[in-house]
Amino acid sequence: GAGLSLSHLSEFWGPPQTHFINDWQPTWSPDGSSIALASSRDGNSEIYLLNLATGESTNLTNNPAQDSTPSWSPDGSRIAFSSDRDGNLDIYVMNVDGTDQTRLTFDETNDLWPAWSSDGSKIASDSDREGRSHIYVMNADGSDQTRLTKIPGLNTRASWSPDGSQIVFYANQGDGFELYVTNADGSGQKRLTDDPNDAFAPAWSP
Repeated sequence: GAGLSLSHLSEFWGPPQTHFINDWQPTWSPDGSSIALASSRDGNSEIYLLNLATGESTNLTNNPAQDSTPSWSPDGSRIAFSSDRDGNLDIYVMNVDGTDQTRLTFDETNDLWPAWSSDGSKIASDSDREGRSHIYVMNADGSDQTRLTKIPGLNTRASWSPDGSQIVFYANQGDGFELYVTNADGSGQKRLTDDPNDAFAPAWSP
């Protein structure tokens, strides 16, 4: 359907929780020295930092709730992520050592999959606050939250162009998932793919 179904949330969260340890949603630090990822090794989903030089993994979130979908700020100093610690999924940001975990979204629906703009000034994320999932953009401090996408149906997984002028995402208008692109101000939205198979999770090359 067009809303956030349970099957679609499983794609957000990663593998189902079992007695096995699940590590998923890896994302490189800007300097390539470490990887932030979600892991269930402590019994629930947490954000971990993997130091590639030492192999050491550090639990950054240390929270009984579900913490997932990590995203690095361009300067490597902060990580945005989603958490349901306050009852529903919201966007949080923390320092790279896990300190100063700060909530950015406060609506009563689900906000997840944060993505930083190339200059670190803005964060795009998914939200179903209007009944269907759309891409919203806010300042990095959580202010000025604005709906970006206008396409009916489910809109998700924003990825910024390196110059910050455009955002690519995927959406379902009822005929399957296809890739779309929009200017960063929400203008000029257009479809990129037209395939009988679904297209998911786009990412810009550097």
